[in-house]
Amino acid sequence: MADRWKPIERELRKTAGPLIAGVDEVGRGPLAGPVVACAVIMPPDVRAIPGVDDSKQLRADERVRLAAKIRERAVAYGIGAASVREIDRVNIYHATVIAIRRALRRMGVVANHVLVDGKPIKTLEVAHTAIVGGDDRCYTIACASILAKVTRDRIMRSLAGRYPNYIWDKNVGYATLAHLQGLAAHGVTPHHRRSFIPVSQLSLELGDGTGVVDVASLAAALEASDSLTSDESFGAD
Repeated sequence: MADRWKPIERELRKTAGPLIAGVDEVGRGPLAGPVVACAVIMPPDVRAIPGVDDSKQLRADERVRLAAKIRERAVAYGIGAASVREIDRVNIYHATVIAIRRALRRMGVVANHVLVDGKPIKTLEVAHTAIVGGDDRCYTIACASILAKVTRDRIMRSLAGRYPNYIWDKNVGYATLAHLQGLAAHGVTPHHRRSFIPVSQLSLELGDGTGVVDVASLAAALEASDSLTSDESFGAD
């Protein structure tokens, strides 16, 4: 992203106003854990942060370093999550919309316009421009992708302490061999998406009586803490 403020963002500031929010989500594909979205407004009169790019193109330590700078410089940002229960109840698409709505509300600032990675979202109820590949084509969406990815990775690493058999500290809930071996040996946890295959094909339950963590509260607590990890993580969205 050599030209970090992309033309669409510059044009929107002229026509819609200076507060352009970039929105992105992480975690549609994993077998476990929430889907996490971020909405962020970066200051239009401040030089873009060098190194910001699509979160999938960055190492974990680079994402952590950039996330700290983004939070420091942002006009406003919000993190929203939709839980596994919500994913299983309404499906991953609608759960993603729920997470995006929460992220926009938690910014605390009303954007002049919203840029969303991917295709238009009819049920979002917010005027927005959708850009396929937006995390690579728009600075604000790239910033959102980094914050969302760092936050979700930290949630999954925190949950890994309770459920070490699935190696979530490495695969953050994605269907790696180690994760699937953990499912085969120990069954599903309260944080597995039962509507996802192969989770839906397993009958063995984890009977330890452990309750489900409130992922929205966990996301907020982790976001507020300073104990960011720089361990390498599974990079897919």
